[in-house]
Amino acid sequence: MLDIILKRKEGTNVLKGIKLRLYPNRTQQNQLEQMFGNDRFVWNQMLAMMNERYQNNKALPFLGKFKLNYLLKPLKKEYPFLKNSDSSSLQVVNEFLTQSWKNFFQDKTGQIGKPRFHSRKYLKKSYTGKSIIKTAGKRYLKIPKLGYVKTSKTGVWQNTKIKRYTVLLEPTGKYYLSLQVEISEPEKYSLTDKQVGIDVGVADLAILSNGLKYPSFNSSYFEKKA
Repeated sequence: MLDIILKRKEGTNVLKGIKLRLYPNRTQQNQLEQMFGNDRFVWNQMLAMMNERYQNNKALPFLGKFKLNYLLKPLKKEYPFLKNSDSSSLQVVNEFLTQSWKNFFQDKTGQIGKPRFHSRKYLKKSYTGKSIIKTAGKRYLKIPKLGYVKTSKTGVWQNTKIKRYTVLLEPTGKYYLSLQVEISEPEKYSLTDKQVGIDVGVADLAILSNGLKYPSFNSSYFEKKA
């Protein structure tokens, strides 16, 4: 007889960061430069509007990210070059700006000031999006608005769900893709105080002490019933 003392434990999802090197061609590099600038432009435009609103009437309700996202549509009509960016990246800009204003309003120490305008000279060149990125073989990714971009091995983020991604240009001149992914951990088994006896039969493959019989081996059925 064999005692079974394993209990099935459901898998859990964990967040993990993955960083890959990107090798954009010259056309893609120029487009990335514009996309970096578009994020900076939207930040400054939204900040200027919110500053004016705050100065005119400090009692006006705070504008959240959803209301700022609503303003993106007329802004794109006025400045068509914004359409060259992944639309989700402009929404992330509004999300970051909203959080900066919240930090300012919630600060009781007076140490956190209002959000500042982003300078072309000193701002880190990057943008963050939440759109879908697809693999195209071992060395290529399909990134929204950029198309197929050569990268390092893509196998490291197979079987993951991308929550958001950041494309950045470091001072060294190298491009990177930083991914925040959700990974499902495999199911685990832990000890319990329950025991079931197993006996090998002649007519049946296995007979359990609780009366269950298994005419043929089926691991998934065995787990479920045992």
